[in-house]
Amino acid sequence: MSYCTADEVRAMIKPDALNMIIGDEYIEDEAEREAKIVPIIEEAISDADGEIDGYLAKRYPVPFTAIPKVINKFSKDIAVYNLFSRAGIDENEKEKNYLNRYKAAVRFLENVAKGMIDIGIQDQKTTASSGFAMTSNERLFSRNSMKGM
Repeated sequence: MSYCTADEVRAMIKPDALNMIIGDEYIEDEAEREAKIVPIIEEAISDADGEIDGYLAKRYPVPFTAIPKVINKFSKDIAVYNLFSRAGIDENEKEKNYLNRYKAAVRFLENVAKGMIDIGIQDQKTTASSGFAMTSNERLFSRNSMKGM
């Protein structure tokens, strides 16, 4: 299950940017262009979700089954960045907005991973932030069990 849908990501992309994302060829037919962009968007979403899971795996069980709204938002932002970065992000142009949103998403995810921000998932992992956990067996010997020996 993805943290956002292809339709949500597609809604964030202006029609005039589709050909640039698809590649070198110009596709005039709108239906053909939409058919070509969907698998590219789905791959960008998959990459975004993997990145999110990578940041949050030590703190939360991933992938999430109930998706927090903030994770949906950042999944879309990262996926759109992934799409535009295929052709290169021009930091002096309008694409800089996509880079800024991506950087904000990464900062947020880093802060969640550090425990500075809580995203409201109840079944949080109980390991230390270093990933260290310790378990042991039940106690076998005690003063009472060893009496008289």
